[in-house]
Amino acid sequence: MARLALLRHGHTEWNRAGRIQGRSDIPLDDQARQDLAGLCLPAPWDKAALWASPLLRAAETARLVAGRAPRCDDALIEMDWGEWEGRRGRDLLDIPGSGFRHIEDWGWDYRPPGGESPAELRNRLQGWLRTLSGDNVAVCHIGIMRVILAMAHGWEFAGPAPFKIKRNRLFVVELDPMRVWEEPVRLIPREAHA
Repeated sequence: MARLALLRHGHTEWNRAGRIQGRSDIPLDDQARQDLAGLCLPAPWDKAALWASPLLRAAETARLVAGRAPRCDDALIEMDWGEWEGRRGRDLLDIPGSGFRHIEDWGWDYRPPGGESPAELRNRLQGWLRTLSGDNVAVCHIGIMRVILAMAHGWEFAGPAPFKIKRNRLFVVELDPMRVWEEPVRLIPREAHA
């Protein structure tokens, strides 16, 4: 059975400022590095195949919590937010006609200007998901996690999401058939793993 544990990257300055990162290659901030250095993957995920988005914030998070280099795959790059990258969602909501809307009103075909839709992201991920076997950890982005969790839950990006993505937790998906574990698995303090 193939299993995939999804982990969101640590904070960046843009996250803390509420700015949309998308494919912008923003590194972790110093506080995130310090926090992540004190955490690690619990068993059996510490021995799983380790994947990451090639963007700095994800690849560095993987190295910090796993203590080894991940295999980077372009399929795991964050959703392309086009012209909205670097902007703040709450500012875009205040601009009449911007087209920006909350996730529960997206649908699969919602697309930022010059960006990528969740449906396009799903298509990009499906080929990668089919290559997985055994246990895998993927350190990635909230957009990647939303799409994979939406697929597993059968959620159509309409109405409240059946999940809430938090940091420092593994969201485990069994892949065939797709099924999400009810409770995320927390990263553990590094000293507890020694």
